[in-house]
Amino acid sequence: MQYAELSDDHRISRVIRGNWQLAGGHGPVDRAGSIADLAAFADAGIVTFDCADIYTGVEEIIGEFRQAYRQERGQAALDRIRVHTKFVPDLDKLGKMSRQSVEAAIDVSLARLRTERLDLVQFHWWDYAVEGWLETAGWLGELRQAGKIRNVGGTNFDTPHVVAMCEAGVPLVSMQVQYSVLDTRPERQMVAAARERGVQLLCYGSVAGGFLSEKWLGVARPQMPLENRSLTKYALIIEEIGGWGVFQDLLAALRAVADRHGTDIATVASRWVLDRPGVAGVIVGARNRSHLASNLAIADLTLDAEDHRTIDAVRARMTMPPGKVYEIERDREGRHGSIMHYSLNSKVA
Repeated sequence: MQYAELSDDHRISRVIRGNWQLAGGHGPVDRAGSIADLAAFADAGIVTFDCADIYTGVEEIIGEFRQAYRQERGQAALDRIRVHTKFVPDLDKLGKMSRQSVEAAIDVSLARLRTERLDLVQFHWWDYAVEGWLETAGWLGELRQAGKIRNVGGTNFDTPHVVAMCEAGVPLVSMQVQYSVLDTRPERQMVAAARERGVQLLCYGSVAGGFLSEKWLGVARPQMPLENRSLTKYALIIEEIGGWGVFQDLLAALRAVADRHGTDIATVASRWVLDRPGVAGVIVGARNRSHLASNLAIADLTLDAEDHRTIDAVRARMTMPPGKVYEIERDREGRHGSIMHYSLNSKVA
């Protein structure tokens, strides 16, 4: 496994296990099995886990894992684990929060995760038109100074807002963004601005919800509605890049690269993102340990110049999604934004 430093006391595995699938949206969750799976990932070197306050039950599962891991492996083993969560206020709560309510939300995550300090809190704000996002980010910085948070990050902010937070003194160490061979919007502004300010990128969507896999190679375009919101989201991104035809060409190119290395499309796609400038880690969703070997393979893969030429030949015919990072998703009336859920914390509570 490869590792990166978000700060002096914050070392992460560059392959990060995403855990939104443990929220139960894909079927019943085996709680005991999930805890054992998390331990298997940690034992193998994937010691960084991503979750969120809006992922129903996931912070609690990871909290139970932390407790069991300490009991079975010892404190030194637990000290290697880094858990990244998120603070995502509901849309209707924006502009109505206080420092006390923000601290109360952080306290809930602390209790769920069974820890005295959150390793990374990644902050999101649904609507820039509602005031309070910068003040709220500042309160998270104060909670870091108070010892409740190790580091402050963000998720799905665009470049001007990242710059504004940094200039206001918010101690951002990371920004979580959607980034894949299908969606390189961070390269328009974010990569350069983040690097200049010491903000590293943690990337989700590297396999586009599973679309970047052998399952979809050589098959007809799926008809709407798709089985879950994640697939719908990335199907819309495929339309933005030029449609199913060029997407099939991309899959064929990724398969050719995978064949040269004895691996699969998803591993190549994830490694491609991991190699981009400014990227500290890729977040790869895993429901159970059946995905462990493929996740480990991402760190072992080295793409060469021929591999990049193969992929870039198709990318040159693609049209990247328009706008800034997460801009089309913020349009609640548009086709990208209308599928989002904006008040998940109230459901979790």
